[in-house]
Amino acid sequence: MNFSKFSTIALSVLFIVGCSDPQPPQKTFADPLLKQKQRAEDVQRTIDESAQRNRDAVDKQERGDSSQ
Repeated sequence: MNFSKFSTIALSVLFIVGCSDPQPPQKTFADPLLKQKQRAEDVQRTIDESAQRNRDAVDKQERGDSSQ
């Protein structure tokens, strides 16, 4: 009988815990640093794309291509 009471209580608790809303991820001390790093990577990507477009334009000019 003790096992029956224990298992009933345990299953009830597990059911309640399992059906509850999950907790949102907690913010850590590194979150602002990770955001800064992501912004820096985005800026670097933009600069790299712009530099590639400029190189392509210069190459076209050097070859004498008039169509752009």
